[in-house]
Amino acid sequence: METTDWKGTVRRLSRGRVAGVLAVVVVAMAGAWLGLALGASIQTSMGPADVQMSFQPTWRGESVIDVRPLGTLRFDSHHGPVRLTLGIEAVHPDVAQEILDNPEWADRLPETIERDLIDGLRRLAIRALLFAVAGGFLTGLVVFRRISRAAWTSVGALVAVAAVGVASVLTFNPRSVSEPRYTGLLTGVPSLIGSAESIVTRFDEYRGQLAKLVTNVSQLYEAGSTLPIYNPDPGTIRVLHVSDLHINPVGWNVIRSLKEQFKVDLIVDTGDISDHGTRAENPYVEEIGKLGVPYVYVRGNHDSAVTQRAVAKQKNAIVLDGAAKTVKGLRIFGIGDPRFTPDKSLQPTGSDPDLVNLGRTHAVRLAPPERPSSVAAPAPERIPVDLVAVHDPTVGRALSGSTALVLAGHVHKRSTELLPTGTRVMIQGSTGGAGLRGLEHEEPTPLEASVLYFSKDTHRLQAWDDITVGGLGEQWIQCQRHIEPEPGRTILPEPTNVPSPTGTISGTPSPVALASRANVPYASEVSDGRRNGTGRKP
Repeated sequence: METTDWKGTVRRLSRGRVAGVLAVVVVAMAGAWLGLALGASIQTSMGPADVQMSFQPTWRGESVIDVRPLGTLRFDSHHGPVRLTLGIEAVHPDVAQEILDNPEWADRLPETIERDLIDGLRRLAIRALLFAVAGGFLTGLVVFRRISRAAWTSVGALVAVAAVGVASVLTFNPRSVSEPRYTGLLTGVPSLIGSAESIVTRFDEYRGQLAKLVTNVSQLYEAGSTLPIYNPDPGTIRVLHVSDLHINPVGWNVIRSLKEQFKVDLIVDTGDISDHGTRAENPYVEEIGKLGVPYVYVRGNHDSAVTQRAVAKQKNAIVLDGAAKTVKGLRIFGIGDPRFTPDKSLQPTGSDPDLVNLGRTHAVRLAPPERPSSVAAPAPERIPVDLVAVHDPTVGRALSGSTALVLAGHVHKRSTELLPTGTRVMIQGSTGGAGLRGLEHEEPTPLEASVLYFSKDTHRLQAWDDITVGGLGEQWIQCQRHIEPEPGRTILPEPTNVPSPTGTISGTPSPVALASRANVPYASEVSDGRRNGTGRKP
């Protein structure tokens, strides 16, 4: 009996110790969190700017640069539950002007910025440790009302913050500076994120990127309230990819603004510019002639032959339907959607084999310009293309191995995928916010477009900026830069065991013929009227 009581006592004591240790750990974490939130902040100089640096506890590790009133830049710089925020409090005009005018300043700027940043981070880290320890001690004293327990919670807070710091350093990603996410005013986007050429050719040079960012900020503040200056990058061809305008007039406002701010060379529209393809909608496309840059268009399943002819009549419009055209140096091949199905009563039944067949039939006609022809087994002469524009991604995926890049739309949700052959399929969201259907959900569908940067020498995609504008009633814009990891990758042909398309096609199938077939759905994957997404801010 005494042995049983003794064992029970031991178990109770053990459980009590475990509970006590867990309580100390929880209180230590809470105290460290509170200390960081209240005291981990300093003000320091960085080049020409006075910067407020701070650590904030968060569930996602990132770095944020706050450039008021224009917006914020976010970088996935590290992993760990802490956010580094740098707020530009002021820029000294005399120093900023010297940076812009004096070549010697520009040469010293990378080292200066790196030194100032490291010094500021060191001071901030020391302050964060002190406040975390103090927060742990005071929280432990309030909760446990014992000095000994409070001492343990302060030690626990110190260990927790040190662990977060080590994790952040070990997971530091300098390439994140090359791919910022911008939120704020549209006019601030090009000036803050910089030109694509400098990003693409120097994204491994971390100090150079920091210097470039500071120079951009200096230029921005020097410009004052006037329109920020953005010098076009001579080393790239800039293409604006839009899709699924669905006769939304706001879409043209977005296109005009992006064309001016990013100095685009041409626009590619992957279809559904109209909603029902009627003649009454034709005046909507007259805005194309006012843009002043080439407008490459492929027909969508909401666009009738009447719509296509109306687009073709516009100044600067280039309609592609089973043909190729060189525009601003890029060889573009376009395939119009073979269907005309504006009636939403037709429900989808899955992937349309006719669309796959259409893509494969055109794929045998195309090839990347750099692919050598086989001498042993000469193939029919192929059309060299840099990119292909289609409406439905189902057609685009069937072009795998025949081109480096396929642009598509149709699904009203932006995405990109790299196929095993090396072909990248970029699907654009709705630049028209899905038209009136964008109001069918709790939140309006955002307006989406992308600026693509191509090398003038290789004609390969180097980088792209995804721009998202808040839908009706919302006033925010976000820009996310992406770098193409292997712009010069080899595009491999599809394996020879892929089934060949059945029959022969001399051109694009008749929209009337395909649309009248019973097995042709309204959309190849999901209902076009239900693919608006959540419309939430990304």
